Amino acid sequence: MGRLGRFAGKYKYSMLAVWVAAIVFFAIFAFKLPSVLSGNGFEYDGEYKQTRNILEKDFGQPESTIILLFEKSQDVPDEKWHAFIEDTFTRLENYKPASGLISPFKMDGMMKGNYAYGIVTFDKDAGSLADEIRELEPFLKDKNGLSVKMTGEPVIVRDLNEASQKDLARAEMIGLPIALVVLILAFGGLIAASVPLIIGIVSILMTMGIVYFFSHITDLSIFILNIVPMIGLALSIDFALLIINRYKEELRTKSVSESIEVTIATAGRSIVFSALCVFIGLSGLLFIQIDIFQNVALGGMIVVFVSALCAITFLPAFLSLLGRKINKFTIIKPKKNRKSGWHSFADSVMKYPVVMMIAALVILLTALIPVKDMHLTIPGTNSLPKNYESRAAYETFQKEFQPEGKRDYQTITVILESEGNMAEEMNLYAVSKAIDKFGGSKLVDSVESIFTAAGVSTAKEYAQAKMLSAADPARLAKLEQLEGHFIKGDKMLVKVYLKTGQHSDKARKWVRDWAEKEYGLKAYFGGSIKFEQENFDEIFQKAPYGLILIVISTFFILMFAFRSILIPLKAILMNMLSLGATFGIVVYIFQEGHLGADPADIALILPVFVFSLVFGLSMDYEVFLISRIQEYYLETGDNSKATILGLTTTSKIITSAAAIMIVVTGAFAFTGVMPVKQLGVGIAIAIFIDATLIRMVLVPSLMKLLGDWNWWFFGRGKKAPIREKA
Repeated sequence: MGRLGRFAGKYKYSMLAVWVAAIVFFAIFAFKLPSVLSGNGFEYDGEYKQTRNILEKDFGQPESTIILLFEKSQDVPDEKWHAFIEDTFTRLENYKPASGLISPFKMDGMMKGNYAYGIVTFDKDAGSLADEIRELEPFLKDKNGLSVKMTGEPVIVRDLNEASQKDLARAEMIGLPIALVVLILAFGGLIAASVPLIIGIVSILMTMGIVYFFSHITDLSIFILNIVPMIGLALSIDFALLIINRYKEELRTKSVSESIEVTIATAGRSIVFSALCVFIGLSGLLFIQIDIFQNVALGGMIVVFVSALCAITFLPAFLSLLGRKINKFTIIKPKKNRKSGWHSFADSVMKYPVVMMIAALVILLTALIPVKDMHLTIPGTNSLPKNYESRAAYETFQKEFQPEGKRDYQTITVILESEGNMAEEMNLYAVSKAIDKFGGSKLVDSVESIFTAAGVSTAKEYAQAKMLSAADPARLAKLEQLEGHFIKGDKMLVKVYLKTGQHSDKARKWVRDWAEKEYGLKAYFGGSIKFEQENFDEIFQKAPYGLILIVISTFFILMFAFRSILIPLKAILMNMLSLGATFGIVVYIFQEGHLGADPADIALILPVFVFSLVFGLSMDYEVFLISRIQEYYLETGDNSKATILGLTTTSKIITSAAAIMIVVTGAFAFTGVMPVKQLGVGIAIAIFIDATLIRMVLVPSLMKLLGDWNWWFFGRGKKAPIREKA
C-alpha cells in the first residue's frame, strides 16, 4: 500500500488527468440515469409472473392500465357530467399510445354517486410508460365542478420516480451543508473540510455513470437513485476523512511525499479492509433473486469499489498536489499541550470496564424489545407522500369501486388448466370440485366463477341452464358471453376472495398452502397476495445464505487483518446486537408511531438492506480503531495502554465520520417516500449506536477485560514490542 501512495505522489499529474477524463465521461451518463429507472423493483420470476402472462396472452388482459377517476360536485347535473366524460373519451380517441379505451358507459358498475372511472390500456410494462403518461396529460381537462385524475400502477410508478428525485435533491440540500460544518469542526480548516465533499461528489457521479450502462442488460429500480448517493456520499466522505486525518497527522513530522506514503500504508490499508467488508456485505443481497435486491447489490458494490479506489488513488494524488496547503484557511486552531477530552473518556472506560459494559448492554437490550412486534410489508401506493394526486385518487377509487371483501389485497386470481377444452362437461365438474374446496376454507369469503356469474352453484346446474337456454337465444348469448370471459380454450378464470386485511400473514400462508394442493387440474395462482407471498418466501429463504456469507467472510477478513481470533468474534457479536437494537428503535418510531411519525408498517427491504449495509459500514470504524490499537500494541506490548492511545487518537475522527454518515443518511428522514425515509433513519440510528455505545464503550471495555487474549492467534504468544535499534 505504501508503494501505491508513493506512486500516486510521484505521478500525481498523470493520475489526476486519468481521473478527470473518467469523471467527465461518466458524469455525462450519470445525468441520464433517472430516465432508465422504472418500477418498485419487486419483480420475481415465479408463479405470479407466470399467471400474469397467461392472463395477458390467453385472456387478453392488458399489460398495463391507467385508471381515469372522474369526480363531480354535488350541484353539477348528471347531463353535464356525462357530457364531460364523453368529451374526454372523444379526445382520447386521438391518443395513439393506448391499446384500448373503456369508458364508464361501456360496463356496469363504473359509475357510482359523484364518481366514475374509465380505463386506458397499454401493451407495455407499467414502469416504461413515463413518456406516455406525459403525453396523456393534455387530453385530460378539468372544468368547473368536474375533474378527472390519473392513477393506477403506471402513474404511481412514475410519481415514485419523481418523488425519489425530489427526495434526493432535498436530502443533499440538508446533508451536504451540515456535513461541511462537521468537517470544519474535525479539521479546523476550509481546504481540508472541502476535499472529502469533492471526493464524495466524484464517487457518486462515477458510480451513477457506470450503473447507467447496466440498464441495457437489466431492469433498474427507481430506489437505486436514493441508495447509491446515500451509500456513496457517506462512505466516500468517510474514507476521505480517514485519509486526510492521517495525512495531516503525518505532515507534522514528515515531508509531503513521506506523509502520503505512510498514510496510504496505514489508513489506506484500513480502507481496503473496510471496503472489502462493505462489498461482501452487499454481495450477500445477490442471493435474493428479486430485482430491487439485485439492483442495490449492483449499485452498492460499484459505489464501494469506486469510493475505495478514489480514496487510495485520486485522493493521494490530489493531496500531493495540495501539499501543505491542506492546512490553509484554518478557522479553528488545534489546542496544544492540553490533555484531550477523549483521553479522559478513554481512561474512564478503562478504569470501570465492567460497569461501562453492563450499562451499554442494558441500553442495547432494552432497545431490542420492540423487534418482536415488527410487521413487514412490501412498499405500495402508501409509499408515496399523501399529497400526491395519484395516491389520493387510487384510495378514492378503492373506497368507491372496490367493496370491502373484494379489494385487490383480498383477491387471489386462479387459472385452472385442463387437458381438453375447459367447456367440456368433465372439466367443468373438476372445476366445480376445486371451487368447493376453496369455498370450504374458513378464510375464504367468496368465490367468483362462471357458475356464480351464471347464477348457479354447480357444474350440473350450469349444464342444465345451458341446455334450457338452447331454446332462448338471448339467454344462450349471455352464457356464451360469460364463457368468453371466464373460459379460454383449456383454461378457466376463477377469483377467490379472502377475509383478510392488507398485507396479511394469514393470506400469504393460505395462498402458499393452497398452491401446493391437488385439484385434478393444473392450477396457477396470481394476484397481489401471491405476489407478496413469493417475495416474502424468496427473501426469508435466501437471506440466511447472505447472512452466513457476510458473517464468515467478515470473520476471516478481520482475522487476517489483525491476526486475532477474539477481535473478529467480538466485532460480529456486537454488530448483531447493535443492529437488533436499531430495528427495535425503527419499530418504535415508525410502526408504533412515536416521535411525530405516522404509524406505518416496516418496509420489507429495511432489515435486509440495513443489515447488509451497516454490517459492512460499521467495520469501517472497527478496522480504523483496532488498527491504531494494534499499532500501539506492537510498539508497547501493553494492551491497556494501546487501547487508551488508540481510542484517544481515533475517537474524534470516528465521531466525525459517524456524524457525517448520520447526517447524510439521516437527511432522508425529511423525504416523502416511506421506504427511503425508513431506510435513511435506520442506517443513521445504526451508525449512531455503533459509533457511540459499541466503538466508544463496549470495544474498549472488552479490550481491557480480555487483555492480551485479544491478540491470541492459534497459540501464538504475546507480541513483543517493536524496539528501535540502538
